[in-house]
Amino acid sequence: MPKGKTFTGDFKQAVVEDVRKNRISYREAMKKYGITGKMTIQKWERIYLEAGPEGLCLERRGRGSPGRPPKLDKQVKKDLIAENQRLRAENDYLKKLHALVLEEERRDRRRK
Repeated sequence: MPKGKTFTGDFKQAVVEDVRKNRISYREAMKKYGITGKMTIQKWERIYLEAGPEGLCLERRGRGSPGRPPKLDKQVKKDLIAENQRLRAENDYLKKLHALVLEEERRDRRRK
């Protein structure tokens, strides 16, 4: 019977299967296996029902770090910067062209 806060997947599985097969209460299982809280057993049972026995072997404590994003290769970074500059220039050109077209349309309306 392990002591402390960490239990093996096999131990968790044995507790859950004992509770389910022999229909013992959570309190009885707590006393029998030396577990301090019934919520622990309830959580193990939920995991057992959702993910099966192998789900009890997974480590579930903590948030899980997304880690650092992978660094881009220098050439890829240069290419992205160049493309960004090209797209900004294209966008500026299209804005100026649109302004010229609108100005020409205004002139044509005044002439009529």
